[in-house]
Amino acid sequence: MIMIHSTCGCGCSVSRSASSLERQRLPEEAASASAGGSTDQQDGAAEAAAERAEREAGALQPAVSAAGPGRGKAVEADRAGGSRMALTARDTAAQASAEPSAWRSAAGAEADTAETESGSHAGMIRLPGGTFRMGTDDREGFPQDGEGPSRLVTLDSFYLDACAVTNEQFLAFVRDTGYKTEAELYGWSFVFHLFVPERLRSSVDAVVQSAPWWWKVDGASWHAPEGPGTGIGERMDHPVVHVSWNDAQAYARWAGKRLPTEAEWEYAARGGLEGRRYAWGDTLLPDGQHRCNIWQGTFPQVNEALDGYAGTAPARSFPPNGFGFYHMAGNVWEWCADWFSPAYHRTTPSLNPAGPPQGQTKTLKGGSYLCHSSYCNRYRVAARTSNTPDSSTGHMGFRCAADV
Repeated sequence: MIMIHSTCGCGCSVSRSASSLERQRLPEEAASASAGGSTDQQDGAAEAAAERAEREAGALQPAVSAAGPGRGKAVEADRAGGSRMALTARDTAAQASAEPSAWRSAAGAEADTAETESGSHAGMIRLPGGTFRMGTDDREGFPQDGEGPSRLVTLDSFYLDACAVTNEQFLAFVRDTGYKTEAELYGWSFVFHLFVPERLRSSVDAVVQSAPWWWKVDGASWHAPEGPGTGIGERMDHPVVHVSWNDAQAYARWAGKRLPTEAEWEYAARGGLEGRRYAWGDTLLPDGQHRCNIWQGTFPQVNEALDGYAGTAPARSFPPNGFGFYHMAGNVWEWCADWFSPAYHRTTPSLNPAGPPQGQTKTLKGGSYLCHSSYCNRYRVAARTSNTPDSSTGHMGFRCAADV
């Protein structure tokens, strides 16, 4: 079995090594190479790709469960190396019916400055320009991440999606363009080991050396999240995953948007709360209530799913923060526009920072359903990690921004 290295010590981020794999051409490269082809041929290819994606999205049923590794399930690995799903006793009805305004009240009057948009910016929230304190001086994170020091940053007004881009939205993009993600072009993506169907486990030939819970699964992609024979039919409102930074960029261009800078993302995530640990305050479980989708139990073998979800949750499944944004902690890591550096921000201007001009990995924010205090602890609002632009996993997604 091949061992693949992680891009970070805790295994939050695992990358596809372009140097060791033959890279297939991206759609725009293929289009450039075949510019002499007829419009009918191009339209036919796009239509075929759209029909395939739609068929797989609606017809294929995930091997793990009808909704995939999701709501109301606890996941536990058995001694044989397989996986099983067991119902938890938790009733999440109260969580689902929580009053959003009660969650937003803690942000104070500043929350009223965020505006929900319609028309061409439907589903986005307009944030006014302003100054906020980015990063942290706490020592909870990993030194190599460069979360600190806490510093004042000033931003111009911008729009940001209220929630992560969903499978339904990404399907519309694929149907319209015939786009193929890098996971599809490479032919594989990383899947969390407990989610790999039993019938596929024997065919897995590579795992991540420093994070053996990440398995390289042939055929895993955005429309087959756990591998061939799985699907997203009952997860259309979940964040799309198995998308690389390059894929996210392609979607954003199609939508007339862009990816947010890390500073924009963190400003939105704080929801008007200055210097707090989480998007809702300093307590992980205020009043005993779960406010994000992260791991509960013993990582990486037993997830008690006390928050109601073992895998991805619907993009609007928890009440929003003070500015109206959903899942700014947990659920899926979200790509930002910036190249990643642990120290560049120490010497750069504080006005509209956009990261270093070049690098090897792109910044990710927010944490995921796999984050746990015992090994990751990156669901804090200042937390950050990175991955190569061509990498994809079952816990990375994105949301879009736009200029005002």
